[in-house]
Amino acid sequence: MNASPLSRRRFLGRTAAALAFPHVASSRVLGANGCLNVAGVGVGGKGWVDITSCDSENIVGLCDVDATRLARAQEKYPQARAFADWRVMFDQLGREIDAVTVSTPDHTHFHPALRAVREKKHVYCQKPLTHTIWEARTLAEAARRAGVATQMGNQGLSHPRLRRDAELIRAGVIGEVREIHLWTDRPGKWWQQGVNRPAEFPPVPPELSWDLWLGPAPLRPFHPAWGHFAWRGWWDFGTGAIGDMGCHMLNLVTLSLDLTPPLHIEAGGLGATAETGPTEATLRWEWAGRLGRDGLRMFWHDGGRRPDPALFPSAKFPDNGCLLVGTRDSFLQTYPGGGVFQSGRTYDDFQSVPATLPRLPGWDRNHYQEWIAAAKGGPRAFSNFDVAGPVTELVLLGQLALRAGVPLVWDSRRLRITNAPEANRHLRTAYRRGWEITA
Repeated sequence: MNASPLSRRRFLGRTAAALAFPHVASSRVLGANGCLNVAGVGVGGKGWVDITSCDSENIVGLCDVDATRLARAQEKYPQARAFADWRVMFDQLGREIDAVTVSTPDHTHFHPALRAVREKKHVYCQKPLTHTIWEARTLAEAARRAGVATQMGNQGLSHPRLRRDAELIRAGVIGEVREIHLWTDRPGKWWQQGVNRPAEFPPVPPELSWDLWLGPAPLRPFHPAWGHFAWRGWWDFGTGAIGDMGCHMLNLVTLSLDLTPPLHIEAGGLGATAETGPTEATLRWEWAGRLGRDGLRMFWHDGGRRPDPALFPSAKFPDNGCLLVGTRDSFLQTYPGGGVFQSGRTYDDFQSVPATLPRLPGWDRNHYQEWIAAAKGGPRAFSNFDVAGPVTELVLLGQLALRAGVPLVWDSRRLRITNAPEANRHLRTAYRRGWEITA
């Protein structure tokens, strides 16, 4: 495991390889205005943000299982056709669609995203990329074969402040990174975990297509306990706090460290139930050292837990943050970028460190515009699925350790837990009848 910052030459070469990997531009002719034809799978909540952030293009299809949310989107985009079932939308619009945004609960990311890339449609998919590790590996491989433009929805990766932070860490201003600490204030006030399944079930709201909302998940009655947004804490639908925020809090690590798959993962938490994650947790990933270096350790803290204040006594930890402990200095970053050095040095002290990562105006739309530009034949987006897939695998290994309840030894090449075979059942899920995936 090489946890040290990359040299500038190696960084530029690695970045060029990651971003310039050839992809197949849309095989369909762009509209008369030179825009992509974009369809949205999930257009409420975060899906609303995603589809409206792409309306520099032609919005041709809208899909949502909630009729109220769908009506709102169609009012904004009356030229687009509306569907409750994304499969029907793909069937009827077919090759009219160039690109797709997927902004649904975690358990329903994989199916529309996989079909889209297999049909050579460009895909923007919310984080975490998928619900299981097997899905993340399968989707990334499929996207690579298809050669389409892809991007995961960890938008902070495109913030100019975070990109500057990454340039500094890569330049070695804090030395070799020895420990990484990530944390979030979720769950609790954001959604509930550590709860049991309700005993009574209200009727399905008339605007909701419940069977379509369930998709490939096991059949169960409707209840608002796992309805809009609350689903994140339930293993059948979400991936807990680590799945929700892990991909965001790893943005600096993703851009600045050359991480390989970890070897060991363990987790401990309080209040977990058979169906939901814990109310608070701490996770640890470990990599072996090489060439005489110490190994790297990464920690995750949630539900009110924070790193030891002694690691950075000069500052108060924010609700969501990232702390890199280096051999020369430590850096405490807020989301999405910008932070303080334990030594007291400031950004002005590093003006000689060159800017090597691109910035686009209007950071909140940068992430989408990078993907759109890639779909039109430009450089690959920075969170393309060759990057987002391994990041998703990393956070889901933490979720798997929580569910398994034992320390895990991970063989990434074979996609197997080697020391606790029973834990491998969490690497993928059995899909409900009618939602099976064919090779």
